[in-house]
Amino acid sequence: MSELLIIKRAMLHRNFIAFKNEFSEQTYQYLLDRSEQLAAQLLENESDLKSATVAMLIPADSDFVCVQWAIWRAGGIMLPLCLSATQPEWEYSLSDSNTSIVITTQELKHEISDLCNKLKVRLLIIESHHAKKEIVLPAIKSTRPAMILYTSGTTDKPKGVLTTHANIEAQIESLVAAWKWQASDRIPLFLPLHHIHGIINVICCAMWSGALVEPFARFDIHAITNRVRQDAYTIFMAVPTIYVKLIQMLESTEKDRRDPIIAGFKNMRLMVSGSAALPATVHDTWFNLTGQKLLERYGMTEIGMALSNPYDGERRPGSVGKPLPGVNIRLKSDSGKFIEVENEPGEIQISGPGIFKEYWNRPQITSESFDEEIWFRTGDMAVIEHGYYRIMGRLSTDIIKSGGYKLSALEIESTLLQHPHISECAVVGIEDETWGEAVAVAVVLKEATALKLEEFREWCRARLSVYKIPKHLVTVAALPKNAMGKVVKKEVNTLFKQSK
Repeated sequence: MSELLIIKRAMLHRNFIAFKNEFSEQTYQYLLDRSEQLAAQLLENESDLKSATVAMLIPADSDFVCVQWAIWRAGGIMLPLCLSATQPEWEYSLSDSNTSIVITTQELKHEISDLCNKLKVRLLIIESHHAKKEIVLPAIKSTRPAMILYTSGTTDKPKGVLTTHANIEAQIESLVAAWKWQASDRIPLFLPLHHIHGIINVICCAMWSGALVEPFARFDIHAITNRVRQDAYTIFMAVPTIYVKLIQMLESTEKDRRDPIIAGFKNMRLMVSGSAALPATVHDTWFNLTGQKLLERYGMTEIGMALSNPYDGERRPGSVGKPLPGVNIRLKSDSGKFIEVENEPGEIQISGPGIFKEYWNRPQITSESFDEEIWFRTGDMAVIEHGYYRIMGRLSTDIIKSGGYKLSALEIESTLLQHPHISECAVVGIEDETWGEAVAVAVVLKEATALKLEEFREWCRARLSVYKIPKHLVTVAALPKNAMGKVVKKEVNTLFKQSK
């Protein structure tokens, strides 16, 4: 039997605690034993799943890793399902991926059993206890497909991103080296486990290193900060929204309770922000509160993590740093030339062993997504400034082409969030006969604040001059509170046409 590297790594830490919560703890040996028996259940009377797709509807706890490893050890491809997805979303994923088995818990089986019957997919319920039996697991080569994650990108229906074991191993090794993961590390897990952030950056890196994971069903700010106060963690990974919520909570908490929480954050060796752009204001506020400089990085489902601010060295607000170990990066302009100078924007293209194998059952789209067959076209535009990469946004949605300039909606949003009355904002380009596209701004105001439209327009024009935006191109309208999540470009276009 030839085991995968992540299993071999777990064997080195057999007696270490892998998962822990307030009620129980599980060792790496437990994960190994349980995943082996679950693999036997998956195999049934077969000797190898032969790269069949196995979907998993499993909560974020130790069973997630047990099932993940079981699928891999049995020779299958894992497809993690979003716990909060709708039935049509599950049906699309199961049908598109040709899923043959769904594995879930006793508590969740009622949510998906009817769909499995409809699609004639085998449903396997994991048990809390299982009888051991001797089995022979198949030999799994690293070139085998390992995982499908669905990503919608910015257009069309969600696409299944297929990665091999070798791709995943390369992604893990790159992060473990760059961020200096150790067996002594302890990390909370509250990120969803149908995205690469939670699966690779947290779960897989921790399991590779022999570290301890403390899972939460969701981001429970009071439970998590209580554990932070107790110095429970050495690493913390979250999205910018969570850091904003933590800042709001800390700023509104009485000093005698706030100070121990801040001390807990200050004592951590690494705090990472990802999955969305981190406003410089949030970076600075967090540093002023906790003394921690957040490490911002850049990645995608298709490539894993590609760029990162350094573990040792300057962590620059608004920047995503330099290429990670094993990652090759180049910028390509609209005209097709490769950019070798600073301050000139171009599309990020990535190559290396961590790049995904293909989009599931989409050979044409896969082919179109690569340049010279090995360089993945990310669709993101970036610029190099003093040796660090700065993301300008998606070519298809975040880059506004106005009067011959390429303007970054993300940069403009970051600037607007500095206004004392704005809690949220969205920036899009709207059609303009003269300039091609005009910059349109939608804002959500903070409670008990008011903003005169003309005054705000002048504020915008003054501060956005650094982006060389002609003064007349800024159009502003206000949205009702809590409406930001519902804004899409078509609706925003309609809104601004009405507000002119």
